[in-house]
Amino acid sequence: MSHLRLGAATGETPAEPITSTGGVLFRAHDIFSSVELQAMRIDGLLRRVCGNSYARADHHLDPASRAQSAILCVPASLRAKVALARQSAAWVYGCAPLPETVNLVTDHRRRTTALPPFSEALMHQVALGPCDVRAVGGVGVTAPLRTALDVAVHGHDDWAVPTLVRLAAHPDLRCDLVLVVRALEATRRVPGKNRALARLQSAMHSG
Repeated sequence: MSHLRLGAATGETPAEPITSTGGVLFRAHDIFSSVELQAMRIDGLLRRVCGNSYARADHHLDPASRAQSAILCVPASLRAKVALARQSAAWVYGCAPLPETVNLVTDHRRRTTALPPFSEALMHQVALGPCDVRAVGGVGVTAPLRTALDVAVHGHDDWAVPTLVRLAAHPDLRCDLVLVVRALEATRRVPGKNRALARLQSAMHSG
């Protein structure tokens, strides 16, 4: 896909990084074993968030904790080189269901080690502009407009349009789908472009 500079029109500023989970999130084998975490979930002390990540049952999940739980599925050496994207990014923003696999992107100009076999994540090399990624809880996540573009192009029929509607309606995201349509129309050689435009039009009419 050609380079799309979507974030520049939003005036977004990165979220203040949160460098610690504060004992809220737990990953199997960091402190507790998978069996211990599952036992605590059965006892009502924890709830599963993403993959093998769990959160305290009394913790209100917000975008920061969702992003931090998802990135725990990625080896520590890769976390600074990737961003949560597509359905995973929309889930972080509270606008999509949790995907079965963590969706990641990395800039195609960067040298990035491949994910290990049987990883819980799927990584895509793409062109990323300077405003396409923001920090959410100290984790790289594609910005709302870039997320909307990716959902329109790559999303599945059963959740793409409802997710676009939620992204556009979210009061804090400033995700104007008209800007996404304009960027997509101005870009050549995008596989599935007509389908993506139809999804965006459907979402705008639904909103």
